[in-house]
Amino acid sequence: MKAIATTFGIFALIVVLIVLNASLYTVDMREQVIITQFSQVIGKPVTDPGLHWKTPFIQKVNRFPKQVLEWDGPVATMTTGEKLFIEVDCFARWRISDPLIFFQKLTDLRTAQSRLDTFIGGATRDVVAANDFLEMVRSTKDRKPVIDPSIAADRTGSAIGTLPAIKIGREKLERMILEKAKPTVVSLGIELLDVRFKRINLTSGISASTYQRMISEREQIAERYRSEGKGEAAKILGNRDRELNRIESEAYKKIQEIEGAADAKATELYAKAYNQTPEAAELFEFLKSMDTLKKTITPDTTVVFTTDGDLMSYLKNATPRKKAEGVEGLKGIPGLPSLLDVK
Repeated sequence: MKAIATTFGIFALIVVLIVLNASLYTVDMREQVIITQFSQVIGKPVTDPGLHWKTPFIQKVNRFPKQVLEWDGPVATMTTGEKLFIEVDCFARWRISDPLIFFQKLTDLRTAQSRLDTFIGGATRDVVAANDFLEMVRSTKDRKPVIDPSIAADRTGSAIGTLPAIKIGREKLERMILEKAKPTVVSLGIELLDVRFKRINLTSGISASTYQRMISEREQIAERYRSEGKGEAAKILGNRDRELNRIESEAYKKIQEIEGAADAKATELYAKAYNQTPEAAELFEFLKSMDTLKKTITPDTTVVFTTDGDLMSYLKNATPRKKAEGVEGLKGIPGLPSLLDVK
């Protein structure tokens, strides 16, 4: 009997523990709870943290987060006000403001995310379609880009380096999306806190044309730089050639002046040396004639002289002794082999 009583006591204790476990539940400070019985809501939402009671086995605890939740929508292709196709990626922050309505309308978080895709996506599409692409990528109206002054519009003849004015701006568009989507989700027990653009891209076809336009603008700037560089190079080369010609001209002038002065000095010395006596003058004429022959006649030159020529006057008028001596004296002059055979 004692063993039976012990077994019964243990069984009763287990049953009590099971019942207590099914009757008690805790609510975290980050949670809010809806109690349902056969899929019907029982009582008000439980938002106070701590230990709470419920009817065991027939009532169910449905937990929902109380903190701010994240919504990250899918990337969608939209059309801007100027009929430009872009890819828009948005994100939002929201929370469950009324867990009872949220449970009745949506049941769980996955369904809520799907409905937010519809409402926020639709509001974003409406705002994007009513505004230009430029309004979505800039926030300030008076932004001044930092650009190279050499590519300003007044020098290139185009709008390179300038930013068109905006009327609304990115931040205001985000507020417009929030204001448009917020009333639509109130009926779902959701409070929409914020909506922002995460990423805005041009579609692949438009991106290619945009990049090509950017390349063309940069090529235009590069070509202008190359033209200016070629102009500067031509100017430098012209200055170099002009300076080189000036230096060469001055050097040639200096050479001519030096040679002229040297010739004048030599002539003066010759004049002083050979004008002292008639014999000296005659010697001078003879030496100059021989020098002329030396410079004029080379070993492979054939020259025919007349006896009346000035260069042959010394041979014509010479006595036989003097003539022989003159011929013998010409042997020492290179370049006169034909004169050595004179008879």
